Amino acid sequence: MSPEPWASLNMGSTVGDEPDRVRENRRLALATQSCDLSSVYDVWQVHSVNVVVASAPRAPDTPHLQADAIITNLPQLMLMMRFADCVPILIHDPIRKAVGIVHAGWMGTVRGVVSIAVDAMQEHFQSDPADMVAAIGPSIGPDHYEVGSDVAVQVKEAFGGEASKILSNEDYVIRLDLWEANRLLLEHAGVRHIEMAGLCTACHTEDWFSHRAEKGRTGRFGAIIGLK
Repeated sequence: MSPEPWASLNMGSTVGDEPDRVRENRRLALATQSCDLSSVYDVWQVHSVNVVVASAPRAPDTPHLQADAIITNLPQLMLMMRFADCVPILIHDPIRKAVGIVHAGWMGTVRGVVSIAVDAMQEHFQSDPADMVAAIGPSIGPDHYEVGSDVAVQVKEAFGGEASKILSNEDYVIRLDLWEANRLLLEHAGVRHIEMAGLCTACHTEDWFSHRAEKGRTGRFGAIIGLK
């Protein structure tokens, strides 16, 4: 429903788009899964390591909690987050019947937000990471994600000897591979089944919103997961 620069299925309500259009976009997306807006739980994403255990949809008059991971084991509860370069990570435990969604930019990745989400699923739902299936969705790819030396230092501190697998330095330009970084975190957390979309938001702005490639004037695409 949204016009440029948010065209067309913008789900971000804080980027300048009209609230009614954003609401209709969300409704349209949820309708593809035979769900409605009243089934959604979402949060205020702040690049934290906070995990929310969702026990009911978020009522429209209830303030968003600040968090970057949501987990639940309740059917018909749809978990939603919004993205425009950061990494969407979807997790499903088919044995204990639980799901999670994670928002991981460089800061959340360095802090290990996806590892903390996996730990939370173990704690709250007795999930075994070996049973989990994780999907790393469309986000900015390593060829387009330049970072400063300050970020590189934090990556090296967090990943130690494996930092060389996710950082490159060519012609004095440092680049970070968020896909591989989060794959490593999932692997170290015990998750064996990991799928990676390998789709770069900055390369494919015809399909995805990219904050960097579109210089901040863009929308947010949604990632949604729930149990039937």
